[in-house]
Amino acid sequence: MADDARPENRIVAALGHIGHRVVDGLLRLGFATRFFLMLLLQSGQSFRRLHLTIREIYFSGFQSLLIILVSGLFIGMVLGMQGYETLQRYGSAEALGVLVALSLVRELGPVVAALLFASRAGSSITAEIGLMKATEQLTAMDMMAVNPIARVVAPRFWGGVISMPLLAALFSAAGILGGYLIGVVFIGVDEGAFWSQMQASVDFRYDIWSGIVKSFVFGIAVSLIAVFEGYDALPTAEGVSASIKGTVVKSALAILALDFVLTSFMFREA
Repeated sequence: MADDARPENRIVAALGHIGHRVVDGLLRLGFATRFFLMLLLQSGQSFRRLHLTIREIYFSGFQSLLIILVSGLFIGMVLGMQGYETLQRYGSAEALGVLVALSLVRELGPVVAALLFASRAGSSITAEIGLMKATEQLTAMDMMAVNPIARVVAPRFWGGVISMPLLAALFSAAGILGGYLIGVVFIGVDEGAFWSQMQASVDFRYDIWSGIVKSFVFGIAVSLIAVFEGYDALPTAEGVSASIKGTVVKSALAILALDFVLTSFMFREA
């Protein structure tokens, strides 16, 4: 039997492969942490030259507005139909507004808006920075004594962080409107009960504030992943493509994991 075919050699090779992947992951995590600290230290220029950040808010936030509003409207309409079918069995159809509002403000608004933001704006940020690296624009900035993190990365990061809570709030508002259209206009739920029970049941501290906190954390996570993947991309077409795919996948996993962690802490405090 050849040495490579022995079971103990295969086990050693598998353990070595796992160890190699773990070491690479730790090195990449350390580089990402160092990158994040450098990003925070170089963020002063983003606020001194405010037009850079406002420009990125426009490209990341405003240009994502259409997909956010349309998606929120249709998700609210689906919630209205599904919620009415469930609530009417128990004689609580008037509580439809509460169900729609709490579902959107607590969970669906921040989470779905962040997933859409990562797919639309996050991938765009990664592609833009990755192409700048592939065409050596970042290297040229560095040679001209212009810090690429301060000039290119930080404005895009803060533009995403600022845009995300606003987009999540608009998503929830559009979803509530969709629930109102289905529940009140088309099905015939009492309009006064729809709004009054929503107003009485939705609490700012435990419901709205938790959604704001979630959307802000998601904005930090998605924006950091997007700029890091673009800055760390290999300067080839395949490298940029892999970084875009990594941004979407890693952002989705980070959003869902952070949602679980934040929800568990918020329920514990409540």
